[in-house]
Amino acid sequence: MAAPSHRSRPHVHRQPAQQDPIRHAFRLYPAVPLDGIAFQAAWNGRTCQIGSANVTISDSTWQGHVRFGFACPRSVRNPRTLKNTFEMSIFDWFGQRIFNTVHRNNLVYNTCWEDPRLDRVALQNGPEDNILVITSAGCNALDYTLTAPNHVYAVDMNPRQNALLDLKIAAIRKLEYDDFFKMFGEGHLPGIRSIYQRELRSHLPDWSQTFWDRRIKWFDHRRRSFYFRGTSGSVARTFKLYTDNVIRIRPALDELLAADSVEQQQEIYQHKIKKKFWSGLVKFMVNRDTTMSLLGVPKAQRKQIETQYPGGLVQFVQDCLESVFVKLPIKDNYFWRVYMNGEYTRECCPEYLKEANFELFRGGLIDRLSTHTDSVQGFLEKHDGHISRYVLLDHMDWLSDQFFPLLEAEWQAVIDRAAPETRLIWRSGGLRTDFIDQVKVTHQGQQKNVHSLLKLDTDLAKELHGKDRVHTYGSFYIAHLSA
Repeated sequence: MAAPSHRSRPHVHRQPAQQDPIRHAFRLYPAVPLDGIAFQAAWNGRTCQIGSANVTISDSTWQGHVRFGFACPRSVRNPRTLKNTFEMSIFDWFGQRIFNTVHRNNLVYNTCWEDPRLDRVALQNGPEDNILVITSAGCNALDYTLTAPNHVYAVDMNPRQNALLDLKIAAIRKLEYDDFFKMFGEGHLPGIRSIYQRELRSHLPDWSQTFWDRRIKWFDHRRRSFYFRGTSGSVARTFKLYTDNVIRIRPALDELLAADSVEQQQEIYQHKIKKKFWSGLVKFMVNRDTTMSLLGVPKAQRKQIETQYPGGLVQFVQDCLESVFVKLPIKDNYFWRVYMNGEYTRECCPEYLKEANFELFRGGLIDRLSTHTDSVQGFLEKHDGHISRYVLLDHMDWLSDQFFPLLEAEWQAVIDRAAPETRLIWRSGGLRTDFIDQVKVTHQGQQKNVHSLLKLDTDLAKELHGKDRVHTYGSFYIAHLSA
């Protein structure tokens, strides 16, 4: 018999009724464990979950397509279409695994990437307010504490992020200001190992002690600042090596940071930086899921940008940087200064690093801040009191795609613990958060759409978003909730 041509119909084997159709179908991917994994394939307007999820697959409906490595319904005329859909699911799965690995095993954020100057205006904190903020690097939790609320609860599922804030709190309590600024302003404190053992270690929780016992050396390297540590810091260091040693634009960057006007910034960026920096290599790196994972950007957030922003992710990042460097004053932009240089200056740094505010912390304000390793939902369900201010960052983007039930459970916990006249702020990588419209909660014994309980201050949010010194988010939201 002649060998079939490459255009002939692929050979198909019928699944025996007694054989597990899923494991037979996925024989092309023996290294991928099927237990606990759900793949999705769509055809003719229908969706089927494949994996160990609770699904029913009829053997009379399915055929094992050995060549393509997935179960293919007979109704599919062109298996290649389904193959492409399946491969997209595989890539999504691996992208999620990379993101989870990064976030479960590393310090991701060594500095906060949300502008607290905007948050203060949006939140209008008062002395009776209890604030819940997702910890991140702890910079903004410290900033909100300086507004003298009743208490600030810094909550994060990643204990490494809380360990960083624990270290900052201990340093505020035990170090003199000059050493404190060298450590967290310059990212390097000579003699930190002995200082840590003598002054700081005993003031840390057990988990944070264990973490910093192995990593306090991050502050003891003259040539590699603490702000080039962690996953986002590693990306910053890579770009610094690229700008300094490959395209050699360090003098132009220094000139940009020292510019006295926006007009000077525009001239420097447009003529000395833009064309050299935005090479094909940089665009390639920006467009990689791995790079985004290291920066703390999940796949769901990237999808929002890709589908909502003209030009996709790369164009979004280009436009964000252009806004930062040619439209807003750079002199007080400590976010991008530390990212490019690996250190702050005393004139350009977060509020918690300023000497006058250091003394306010030492005067008792620092006692109004605490860390909690938990999810937002978990913390709220355990918390006895009410919360009147919520700073939810962008993490709802993370939950909106594959973890929508958790998003609804979190909003239910927010409603249950909300104080009268509660204010909430959040950010999104997308231009809009349509998924909020689908969230349902129980309020006063009735099921309601959570959007009906929120009054959005869109005008103020739009005004503040335009002034954002970070400028890496697609949108900003301020909401009032009447409990």
